[in-house]
Amino acid sequence: MPSLYVPLAAQLATERRMATIANNVANMSTPGFRAEAIKFEHLLSTAGDQDVAFVSEGETYTSLAAGPVNYTGNPLDVAPQGDAWFAVQTPNGRAYTRDGRLHIAPTGELLTVDNLPVLDAGGTAMLVDPAGGEIRIGADGAMTQGGNRVGTLGLFTLPAGAKLERQGNAVIPDRPGLPVQDFSSLGIRQGYVEGSNVDPILEMTRLIAVQRTFEMAAQAVQQSEDQTSETIRTLGPS
Repeated sequence: MPSLYVPLAAQLATERRMATIANNVANMSTPGFRAEAIKFEHLLSTAGDQDVAFVSEGETYTSLAAGPVNYTGNPLDVAPQGDAWFAVQTPNGRAYTRDGRLHIAPTGELLTVDNLPVLDAGGTAMLVDPAGGEIRIGADGAMTQGGNRVGTLGLFTLPAGAKLERQGNAVIPDRPGLPVQDFSSLGIRQGYVEGSNVDPILEMTRLIAVQRTFEMAAQAVQQSEDQTSETIRTLGPS
């Protein structure tokens, strides 16, 4: 019954798409957030007399487009320049984020806004003196406090084609990131925070289009059920 199963498959796909768009819209003001999208493929079934094309469940991927950079003046706010990421330690392993809102724990650990330890280029959690005064961070991540070098904030690039798993406002690739060595096009800006790369107008337009598609698929399902019921009523007595 392709007239029933095809629109049902479309409903499942559009429902997942709506959930993704809704999550993007909810995070359009989250610093460093990377929008998610879904790509679909058609699946061809040859089980019946005629070939029938179904839509797949869809594969989620993360948009790596950069977001707007906003000045805050906070010396512990940092924004990556170019296609680079900060490394953090999570319970599930090393993750990478573009959210550079940092703070210092009473124990001296440099943490993200989600209280995750920030790593240096060697993958070690960074420690600073909570009472050591203002921290200055260079474009290459070099950190000085009270005129003394205290460490280097790690900056990493993700391997091309790596599959990314969402971990809060960070991602975990299937292959480890590579420390940045050349800072000619990549770097760090102190006192700035990168915003979300979600385009609210585009996402709202997509949400409206997906809702209409879902409604059309629901109407197709209802029409198929009505036709089946009518056929049963017509052929039943005979």
